[in-house]
Amino acid sequence: MSITEYELKIKLEGIEDPDVGEDIVTLGLVNDVTIDDETARISLAFNTPYAPAEMEIGNRVREVVEEAGLEPDLRAHAGAEHGFDDEVLPRVRNVIAVSSGKGGVGKTTVAANLAAGLEKRGAMVGILDADIHGPNIPRILPVESDPGVTPNEDIVPPRSDGVRVISMGFMTEEEDDPAILRGPMVNKFMMKFLEGVEWGRLDYLIVDLPPGTGDATLNLLQSMPVTGAVVVTTPQEMALDDTRKGVQMFNKHDTPVLGIVENMSSFICPSCGDQHGLFGTEGADRISEKYDVPLVGRVPIHPDFGAEGSKGTLVKDDDSEVQDILEEMVATVADRVSEANRRTVSENTADEPDDALPTEIED
Repeated sequence: MSITEYELKIKLEGIEDPDVGEDIVTLGLVNDVTIDDETARISLAFNTPYAPAEMEIGNRVREVVEEAGLEPDLRAHAGAEHGFDDEVLPRVRNVIAVSSGKGGVGKTTVAANLAAGLEKRGAMVGILDADIHGPNIPRILPVESDPGVTPNEDIVPPRSDGVRVISMGFMTEEEDDPAILRGPMVNKFMMKFLEGVEWGRLDYLIVDLPPGTGDATLNLLQSMPVTGAVVVTTPQEMALDDTRKGVQMFNKHDTPVLGIVENMSSFICPSCGDQHGLFGTEGADRISEKYDVPLVGRVPIHPDFGAEGSKGTLVKDDDSEVQDILEEMVATVADRVSEANRRTVSENTADEPDDALPTEIED
């Protein structure tokens, strides 16, 4: 006798979410289970493409379905019913803000590598260079063409390999021209970049925020549906002081801090391979412990890294010594986004009235 949909759902209750700690059915991650002609079609409330944790849960679901003698057909859907719908950027699944307490810590380099790394994993990615007064993304991610314009005057972002890029750097005549703008004009440009850009469908939009905790950053946080923030620091105490302020800013605005990236964490000697803590050690660990925020990456100083951006985005360089470090950072951030999304689904499921929760799927 073939297994019923209800019986298969009971079996799926044996799969535990490794981060949230409940089974995927109780958490509301299973939207629907349908069996048709020996094929089990299962809709999962997943919203983070190419995140290793979601892929692992999906693999466990496939195993359970195959053990039940059925062919798995998995779909991912997490829409308005799970709190992911928004009038601003409605075709963007996840917005990741990349921030720093002060300038000069490598925030833009981390943002560019994160965008390129997610695209390399297969995701559809855009990057918004919101650092109006220091738009350096085009230096690290050189684009293949100029921005386009649709008939209704929306901007069409050019691409750097597969990453869609928008930057204030495209709006100045010369690369070294300063953007001399007061606060209201900065906000006007930012809203144009948010509402007047034809991003298309994106799995991730990386937003390179201005450094610090000023008006531009606050206005962006209030205008965008931010999934979470990555805060970049260096080991120096002055940078760490400003990083603490940045973490507290996100906490006060109910924006999940996905993690801390410690850039320039050490120097890797290209000749001998030894590592040296030029700017101190374990600074980011203290912030991680104090605010209960994970350290999602330590990025070293290395000649291959192209600190000034002249060598492009390192994560694309398969021969680099630090490629594995950057790819692990990208995977960890994707997992943190996935965890944040799954917790959102769980919280919305818990808020549903009891009579809205099905106890059995009819045959």
